[in-house]
Amino acid sequence: MSNQIKFDSGLGWLFFYFKKYRGQLILGTFFVLISVAFGVFVPRYVGHAIDDLKTSGVSYEKLTRSVLIIIGSSIISGIFLYFQRRTLINMSRYIEYDLRQDFYGHLQKLPLEFFQNQRTGDLMARATNDLSAVRQIAGPAIMYTEQTLFRVLIILPIMFQISVKLTWVLLLTMPFVTLTVKFFGHQIHVRFEKIQEFFSDITARAQENLTGVRVVRAYAQEEAEQGEFAHLNQQYVDRNISLVKLSAVFRPLLQFFIGLGFAAILLIGGWETANGRMTIGEFTAFNLYLELLIWPLIAMGFVTNTVQRGTASLKRMYQILQTEPAIADAPDVKPLQYRDQKGALVEGLRGKIEFRNLTFRYTPDSPPVLRDIDLVIEPGQTIAFIGRTGSGKSTLMNLIPRLLDAAEGMILIDDRPIREIPLKQLREEIGYVPQETFLFSETLAENIAFGIHNGQSDFDRKIEWSAEVAGLADDVKEFPNKYQTILGERGITLSGGQKQRTAIARAVIREPRILILDDSLSAVDTYTEEKILSQLREVMRSRTTLIVAHRISTVKDADLICVLDHGRIVERGTHEELMRLDGAYADLYERQLLEEELEAS
Repeated sequence: MSNQIKFDSGLGWLFFYFKKYRGQLILGTFFVLISVAFGVFVPRYVGHAIDDLKTSGVSYEKLTRSVLIIIGSSIISGIFLYFQRRTLINMSRYIEYDLRQDFYGHLQKLPLEFFQNQRTGDLMARATNDLSAVRQIAGPAIMYTEQTLFRVLIILPIMFQISVKLTWVLLLTMPFVTLTVKFFGHQIHVRFEKIQEFFSDITARAQENLTGVRVVRAYAQEEAEQGEFAHLNQQYVDRNISLVKLSAVFRPLLQFFIGLGFAAILLIGGWETANGRMTIGEFTAFNLYLELLIWPLIAMGFVTNTVQRGTASLKRMYQILQTEPAIADAPDVKPLQYRDQKGALVEGLRGKIEFRNLTFRYTPDSPPVLRDIDLVIEPGQTIAFIGRTGSGKSTLMNLIPRLLDAAEGMILIDDRPIREIPLKQLREEIGYVPQETFLFSETLAENIAFGIHNGQSDFDRKIEWSAEVAGLADDVKEFPNKYQTILGERGITLSGGQKQRTAIARAVIREPRILILDDSLSAVDTYTEEKILSQLREVMRSRTTLIVAHRISTVKDADLICVLDHGRIVERGTHEELMRLDGAYADLYERQLLEEELEAS
C-alpha cells in the first residue's frame, strides 16, 4: 500500500485492498447469485408440482420429471455454492496476506522511539489475532451478506406474488429482528474490543517472561509469575465468557422473533388454505421460501457478530498503520555517487563524515543529549569515542545510519546532508555493531550472513573470512555443527563475548564503507580484544571506522580519539597527545591502569 494514501477510517483502508481483487469479488458475487437463483427455483417448482399432481393425478412420469428437475436445480446450486466459497474465501486469504505484509512492512519503517513506547506482545497480538478477525470481514461476512441480500431480493417478490397478506405478516416481525441485531451488535463490538486489548496484555506478559526466563529463574520467581499469569488468564476467560453469554442471548432471541413470524404464517396461512384462498402447493412453496429466509436471517446475526469483532480489530491495526514513519526518504532523494581512481562515476559512499554544530534532543522539550559537536572524519580514518556512561556516545552512533534523526544539515556524508541520501543506500554502506547485541534463533552462518544476499559464489568463504576477522573462527571449531549450529533465541547458546564477535562478523562481511563498533568488545578479555583489533586493522584501513569504547586499550591506536562528557567533545587528539594534555583522558587511563594492577594482585 502506498504511504501517500490516506483514509478517514480503518474501513476505508480495508476497502482499498479489494481493488486488487475486484475481479474475484465480482466473479464470486456472480456465483452467489447463480447459486441462490437455482436454490430459489426449487420451492416454486415443488409448489407447482403438488398442485399439478392434485389436479392432473399422480403418474410415474410426472414424479420422475419433478424429482429430476429438483435434483438438477439442487446440484447446480451446490456447484456454484462451491465456486462462491472457493472464490470469496480465497480472496479473503489473499487480502489477509497483503494486510500482514503491509502491517509488517510498516513496522519495519517506524522509528526506534515507537518500539520503546510499544510492547512487543501487543504488536504481536495485532499482527495475529486482530488480523484474523479482520479477515473474517473480507471473506465470510461478505459471502453471507450477499447470500442474504440476493435471497431477500429474489424471494420477497415471489412471496408477495403468492400471498400479500402472509408476506406482510412476515415483514411485521422484521423490526424486532433489526432492533435485536443493532443492540447486541453494539454490545458485542464494545466487549470484543476490550477483550482484544486484554489479549495484548497477556501476549506481552508471556513474551516478556519467555524472553527474560533466565532472570525469572535467577530470582526464583517462577511461582509468582505463574500466579500473575493465571490471574491475567482468568480475567481473559471471564471477559470471553461475558461475551459468550451475550452471544448466547443474541442468537436465541433472534431465532425467537423469526419463529414468531413463522408461527403466525402457519396459523394465518393454514386458515387461508382451508378457505380456498391459497392452494396447498402455494402454501407449501411459501413455507419452503420462509425456510430459505430463516438461515440468512440467522446468518445476519453471525455476520453482525463477525463485523463487530472485525471492526474492533481493524481499529486496533489501523492505529498502528496511521502512525507516520518519523524517518523516511525525501521525495526528491537521489543516490550518492563518486568518481573512482579511473574517473568513472560509481554509485556509493566514499566514507567522509562531518558533524556541523550538531545538537540533538530526543524530544523538543527534553534537554540536549549532544551539544555543539563539530568534527570532520576523512574517508579511511579510524576515530574513537570514549567517555562516561550517558555521555552521548551511542546516540551519536545512532545518528549516522539515521536510526535517530538529527536536524537538517547537522550531519553530512561525502559533503551531502544525510537526509538527501536514500536510506537504503546509506544503511547498506554501513556496518553497525550496536551496544546491545541481538542474534536471531537461526544458525550461526545465517546470523553472520544476515546483511548480505545468499547465492553468491563465495558465500561460505565470506562467512568463514568474517568469522576469522572477528576472532570467532577458533570457537566455531568447537561447536558440534560448526557454522550450522542453531543459536537459540537471542543467541542463548553463546557466551557474551561470542555474541559480540558474531555481531562484528555480521558487520564485517558486508565490507561496508563505514564501520561502526559501539562498545562491541566489552564482553571479551584484553587478550582476545587485542587479537580481534589486530585482525580488524587490515579491514579498517580502507574504511571509515568509528569505535565507541570504555577501555583505553580499545581506542589507543585510533587516528583520533574524542572524549565526550555531557554530550560535548571536551578533548580530542591521538593517544599520545591526550596523555600530554593530562586531562580527562589521562585521568581515565591512570584509573584503568590502577584497576588492572589491583585485579592482578
